[in-house]
Amino acid sequence: MMWAISKLLWPAMLLAALLPQPASAKSRSAQDERVIAACIHHASLGRPWLEKTLWGLRDQEGGWIGAEVENTNGSHDLGPMQVNSWWITRLAAQVGKPAAQVRHWLKFDACFNAEAARWVFLSALRATGDYWKAVGVYHSPTAWRQRRYTASVVDHLRSRFGANIFVSPQKIDVQE
Repeated sequence: MMWAISKLLWPAMLLAALLPQPASAKSRSAQDERVIAACIHHASLGRPWLEKTLWGLRDQEGGWIGAEVENTNGSHDLGPMQVNSWWITRLAAQVGKPAAQVRHWLKFDACFNAEAARWVFLSALRATGDYWKAVGVYHSPTAWRQRRYTASVVDHLRSRFGANIFVSPQKIDVQE
């Protein structure tokens, strides 16, 4: 009897496995991760320090293509870099596109998401003049949240790039 049920359900299970997962389902396929890695590399504009920074943010955020995570304040973190929806109107003004289109791109276009993350981080860096403060501002306007977030990003950077990541100083150019 069990074999008969399995035999009947097998085509349905195969079909379900082949259908795309809902946008809310956390997808971490190897292909998606390769796309995200290429987008981070491209968004860094050939600056090793910026690429490492974006990886630190990515590792901390842990988003995925299609992500939309609701925050307690009603905003949403979108896509692989978990860019907060608070930035949508500012990004829409930057690219001259409707906010709904920008929101869609942030969720589903890994390269747009990585470039938006770069823009948010570099905007914070220009505003604060302080690298670590800018890392914190990427996450929150609240000082204690910034400190906690920055400490976690430091851990991710060390984990990904080794303990010597902070030994040799690099020239930081904040121009896009």
